[in-house]
Amino acid sequence: MAHKTDIEIARAAHKKPIQEIGEKLGIPSEALLPFGHDKAKVSATFIDSVQKNDNGKLILVTAINPTPAGEGKTTTTVGLGDGLNAIGKKAAVCIREASLGPCFGMKGGAAGGGHAQVIPMEDMNLHFTGDFHAITSAHNLLSAMIDNHVYWGNPLQIDTRRIVWRRVLDMNDRALRQITTSLGGVTNGFPREAGFDITVASEVMAILCLAKDIEDLQNRLGDIIVAYRRDLSPVYCRDLKADGAMTVLLKDAVQPNLVQTLENNPAFVHGGPFANIAHGCNSIVATTTALKLADYVVTEAGFGADLGAEKFMNIKCRKAGLAPDAVVIVATVRAMKMNGGVAKEDLDGEDVGAVERGCANLGRHIENIKSFGVPAVVAINHFVNDTDAEIAKVQEYVTGLGSEAIVCKHWADGSKGIEPLAKRIVQIAESGTAQFAPLYPDEMPLFEKIETIASRIYRADEVLADQKVRDQLRQWEEAGYGNLPICMAKTQYSFSTDPNLRGAPTGHSVPVREVRLSAGAGFIVVITGAIMTMPGLPREPAAEVIRFNDAGEIEGLF
Repeated sequence: MAHKTDIEIARAAHKKPIQEIGEKLGIPSEALLPFGHDKAKVSATFIDSVQKNDNGKLILVTAINPTPAGEGKTTTTVGLGDGLNAIGKKAAVCIREASLGPCFGMKGGAAGGGHAQVIPMEDMNLHFTGDFHAITSAHNLLSAMIDNHVYWGNPLQIDTRRIVWRRVLDMNDRALRQITTSLGGVTNGFPREAGFDITVASEVMAILCLAKDIEDLQNRLGDIIVAYRRDLSPVYCRDLKADGAMTVLLKDAVQPNLVQTLENNPAFVHGGPFANIAHGCNSIVATTTALKLADYVVTEAGFGADLGAEKFMNIKCRKAGLAPDAVVIVATVRAMKMNGGVAKEDLDGEDVGAVERGCANLGRHIENIKSFGVPAVVAINHFVNDTDAEIAKVQEYVTGLGSEAIVCKHWADGSKGIEPLAKRIVQIAESGTAQFAPLYPDEMPLFEKIETIASRIYRADEVLADQKVRDQLRQWEEAGYGNLPICMAKTQYSFSTDPNLRGAPTGHSVPVREVRLSAGAGFIVVITGAIMTMPGLPREPAAEVIRFNDAGEIEGLF
């Protein structure tokens, strides 16, 4: 019998009115701003009112480096949330929103899969509640105000060669990476080089995800450095008086979105920075609100643990005063085989040797997570072709590292298939064994922070950076930004900056191409290797097959 597809399962789901989902967490209907019947924003007034509550337990779900075989991190996050509810715990899920770039580019679906999904699936993968559009508009309002300021006499004496604020668009478009603006004569302003990033890489996105409330949001927006004068003194967003209007544009976007899982359990979906070019975590507001309302909060961080989990620990937890009680590292037997050298088309056949060879990548992530002082459990996201011998090999390897690997069948069976993991996570979280500490102290010099991440997380031998980069970091330290954490922009496919170098490489170098100061978000972005902050579409973009079918349903998005 053929398995139902993710979208068929999602469409067959029995959705409850969003007010009923809110009731599970004690959110009254008047505290919800509904978007249709199945999604709503939670009001800032209500969020303020629950701050006196005690926090629940925080569980982070991360994964090995992604492979074309698939890992299922979001699916496991959603499944574990359902599993915890199924064993009698009051649990909520916190994940990020989907960017249109990947949806129309490489893949669709950022809401889980099988019987572990968040719904409404189509809305979540399209415009959802408009948060990304609000971020795009706020960001580009600032861009327009910079050029307008220069056009009308430039009283702030902005050096147009040193405008560092780029524009953004929530789409993959390589043609916009480097552009020239204001061509066409005097009435169009002063021509200059500029460019676009994807919206998820915007500092406004990072600020929305790291701000504690609307007041903090405006303060952080005001702190954005948009340009420099000829004497290299910075020009801030607040100097252009743009922070107020930007905050107004973001007034709804800053409120977290409440939706539901297939099993009608609460899920907060808010914010969407990519972990390969940004900090890769859902919003602090969503996570901290969920912790005040639920006994257990399951959240995910983007891509592999070398990116999303590292930034979750070193940036998000540091900024929000959070500490995870346990970490789940998602892996699949299929991905182990790919790391062990098996081609994608040959993954269905048993190959215990390849599984063993490929486990090194998983082992590196386990060691890294433990270095933060947090206990780690491996979730083997089960596929139908996995053999007992292959699963046993992964479990044997993980046990040898002093951890444990639990088979999870949530994709096929929903909460019932992940109960063993849910029960173990409760035991670990309740034991209080986590002794969380970030990887580096605030006062460590910026370049040493980069070297610490490169050596301790990536196992690199050296960081390669020219004098210009090193001088820039020193200037920022002298300007008072030396205490900021580092946000690495690096390929998600490898511990190295070479996307083709799988497994657990050592002895490699990390070349730093560029550094950017995100003063409002409160971190330094370090761009390594060939990573792009504006992706391009693939040869055959997903957009080519997205359409309405004869039944009026969306096809090709998932």
